[in-house]
Amino acid sequence: MRVANILYKGKKAGILSQLDNGSFHFSYIQDWLSDDSKPSISLTLPKNQIEFESESLFPFFYHLLPEGVNKRMICKTYKIDEDDAFGILLKASKIDTIGAVTIERV
Repeated sequence: MRVANILYKGKKAGILSQLDNGSFHFSYIQDWLSDDSKPSISLTLPKNQIEFESESLFPFFYHLLPEGVNKRMICKTYKIDEDDAFGILLKASKIDTIGAVTIERV
């Protein structure tokens, strides 16, 4: 299992996990859920639902991945398979994302 903290503007909002069977699980942390001033990280991951499951990487996170030459460079530099979306996400999205969401490996 691989696990990452999901940060929104530098504050921990939730946890994204890839289970041993390859499926994904996202959940908001309780502090984030109980604070009405904290937004959902995505329209597709609303705060009114505590946990989410998917057979593949959630589209919101998939769209944070680099493409083209940037993706190939990250894969070559860190020896990550180009089909390992979660592995790429863990490396590339720590500092280089568009928007308020960053990801840090646990």
